Amino acid sequence: MPAIGVDVGGTSVRAGVVDEQGCVLDSARVATPGSTDALEDAVTTVVDELRSRHPVDAVGLAVAGFVHPDRRSVRFAPHLPWRSAPVADRMSGRLGVPVTLEHDANAAAVGEHRFGAARGAGIALLLAVGTGIGAGLLLDGRIFRGAHGVAPELGHLRVVPDGRPCPCGGHGCWERYCSGTALAATAVELLARRRPRSSALTRDSADQAEITGRRVAHAAKEGDGVALAAFADLAHWLGEGLALIADVYDPDVVVIAGGVAESAPLFVDEARERYAAIVTGAGHRPLARVRTSQLGDSTAIVGAATLARERTR
Repeated sequence: MPAIGVDVGGTSVRAGVVDEQGCVLDSARVATPGSTDALEDAVTTVVDELRSRHPVDAVGLAVAGFVHPDRRSVRFAPHLPWRSAPVADRMSGRLGVPVTLEHDANAAAVGEHRFGAARGAGIALLLAVGTGIGAGLLLDGRIFRGAHGVAPELGHLRVVPDGRPCPCGGHGCWERYCSGTALAATAVELLARRRPRSSALTRDSADQAEITGRRVAHAAKEGDGVALAAFADLAHWLGEGLALIADVYDPDVVVIAGGVAESAPLFVDEARERYAAIVTGAGHRPLARVRTSQLGDSTAIVGAATLARERTR
């Protein structure tokens, strides 16, 4: 029987009915509200909408936050109101079906491993490159959570000592140089340093606050020099991070997902080259395959639904 996967993000709550082949049969979406009660109402709304059209017996929630290893409660979610909240039990009580929680990057990694770019890999790592970097690691198909359920938090590896400030409180975190947010920050720095006579970024933006990762991506696809340079910088830092990850985990495959992955032709090849050139033992060891997501923005939904279905068996 199909299950419902719900991707609970800081901007929207997206749900999909997913069959046993990983196909999304139907979907629903609402904006993410700011309070706990309103958020749980929103999850109930999208699930009930889909259940009115499809029979389902399990629901999986993919949450951008720290999920307890028993997958019953959310410890902390920076862009959501849940704090030490027994979300699975509360939502199961509301919906009348078993509810499974999972970190969104872990759910996405499961989706890609079962049905997408990491299918069959022994050690698979997913990097969700969007506003920041989320990561999910699978060892022989099983999620690696660490001792306290928060691993692997790769976006906050420090790659530049005393570098750009990060909302986590640190400086120089990897996601400050390799993310949609980083694209915008790099473009602003390049504009200030180069002062180009003409750039699509300055023509389309009244001030620096209007320069976003999406605007940089659009400008790069139009051939804008500053935007292309920003993507070259992102490719450099992605390659640096891939080399570091390979030294620690030695994965079979790394899947690049998230919003920035939509612009993969602008940076993935260069990132692979950087990774291959600087990884320890370069030229004398196998390299991880670096692929982009095959499931697109449904990856976490598919993974959450799959985990929910498997847990009810």
